[in-house]
Amino acid sequence: MKRQPNVVLLTVDTLRADHLGCYGYQRDTSPYIDAFAQEGVLCESMFCSAIPTQPSYTTLYTGQHAVRHGIVGHRSAAEISPATPVLPELFLRAGYKTCAVDTLWLQKDWFGRGYEQYIDPGAKRILSMTVPAEELTARAVPWIRDHAAEPFFLFMHYWDTHAPYTPPKAYQKLFYQGNPFDPDNHSLDNAWHHPISRLIRDVLLRRSEGTVTDSEFVVALYDQEVRHADDGLGEVIGCIDELGLAEDTFILVMGDHGESLGEHGIFFEHHGLYDCTLRIPFILRQPGTLPEGQRLPQMLATHDIAPTVLDAAGIPIPSTMDGQSFWKALTGQEQIAGRDKVYSVEGTIQAKWSLRTLQHKFILSREQDFYGNPMRELYDLKADPGENRNLASERPELAAQMEADLEGWIGARVKEAGRSVDPLIEQGISFRDVLAISD
Repeated sequence: MKRQPNVVLLTVDTLRADHLGCYGYQRDTSPYIDAFAQEGVLCESMFCSAIPTQPSYTTLYTGQHAVRHGIVGHRSAAEISPATPVLPELFLRAGYKTCAVDTLWLQKDWFGRGYEQYIDPGAKRILSMTVPAEELTARAVPWIRDHAAEPFFLFMHYWDTHAPYTPPKAYQKLFYQGNPFDPDNHSLDNAWHHPISRLIRDVLLRRSEGTVTDSEFVVALYDQEVRHADDGLGEVIGCIDELGLAEDTFILVMGDHGESLGEHGIFFEHHGLYDCTLRIPFILRQPGTLPEGQRLPQMLATHDIAPTVLDAAGIPIPSTMDGQSFWKALTGQEQIAGRDKVYSVEGTIQAKWSLRTLQHKFILSREQDFYGNPMRELYDLKADPGENRNLASERPELAAQMEADLEGWIGARVKEAGRSVDPLIEQGISFRDVLAISD
C-alpha cells in the first residue's frame, strides 16, 4: 500500500509573484524556485482573499474567507473559534507528524494549534521577523531527516523578503550598480509623505553613508532578499530529494501576500488591494502525481488552498471551509473554469474591499485612506494591468454594478457566518497608532 504523502508548505512572507523568474521577472532572483516550477505546476493567477500576514495565514489555515473567520487586520481583538479546524490539527488527527518552523504562534494562538513540534528560531530576537533563512533552514533540515520514515506535515515561514530588507553581505552586490545617494535622484521624494514614513525613513533610507534617494536601490534590496530566501528553499527541497522522498512528498511554495515597491505611492509595504500585493506565487510539486512544467492560468483564491492540500493527502475536507479544492485540476484529472470573481479585504493600514474579475478590479473604501484616494476605484486590468487609471467616474454604471455585486456578496457571507455586520466595518483600521507617528 502506498504511504500517505508527506506535505510540506514552504511560505515566503511578502513575496511578489512578478519578482520571480518563473513568473517573467528578468533578474535572476529565483533559480531554485524556477527549477522547482519546471518540475511541477505553477498557478499563474492566485490572489489573496485577505491581507496582510495574520489575515492571510488565518485564511490559509482555515480555508475560510476572512468575512467568515473575522480576521481582517493585525492586532484586532477578533478571534477564531477554538472549534474551527485548522490544517495542522487535521493532519495530526490523520496520523501525521506535524511541525512548524516559524514565528507566528506568538501573534495568534491558532497558528500553533495542531503541531507536535513548534520550532521558533525568532524567539530569541527582539523582532522575530528578522530571523534569516539560514536559521530556519538549519532547524528544518535535521527535522526532515529525523522523520523521513513516517508521514509528516511540515510548515515553514521565511521572512527575508519582508522589510527592512537586510540581505547578508554575500547578496548585497546583486542587481544594483548605481549611486543610492545621488542628490539628483528624486524617485523617493514621495516616500517622505508615506503614512508610515518615519518607520520607512529610519529603517530603510537613513544610512551611515547618507540618505537613500534612489528607489531602485531599495527594490534591489528586496530582490536580494528574494534570492536569499530562494537559497533557503533550495536547501530544504534538496534535502527531501536527497532522501529519496520526492515522489512521496507534496511540496507547495507560495507567498502570503505581495509588496508595493512604490506603486500607487505605497513604498515598501503591503497594503493597497492592487495586484502587486494581492497576486502571489503558488507552485506545487509531486513527481509521478503532478505533471511537470504545467501552468494553470485559472483565477484562484487563497481560501481554496486548504481544501486542495487536504485533498492531496486524501483527508476529508471539513464543511467549515469556504474554499474549493482544485487538486484534480492540478493532477489533470479534470478541467476547471477557476473563479470568475475574487473578493479581497484589508483592515490594517487601510479599510478596503475589492472585487476582481478577469477584466476589471473595483476597490471600495470603508473609510478615507491616508493617501486621499477616491473612495471608489475601478480599473480595466486588460488595458491597464498596472491599475494606474481610475475609471470610476468615466464608467459610473460599471462601478455601480460592481459595487452592488461586492456589497451583496459581503452581506450574504456575513449572514452565512452568523454575523450582524461586515467585520471590516466593525473593526476598522487596526494600525492607527502606527499611522499616528507619521510625519
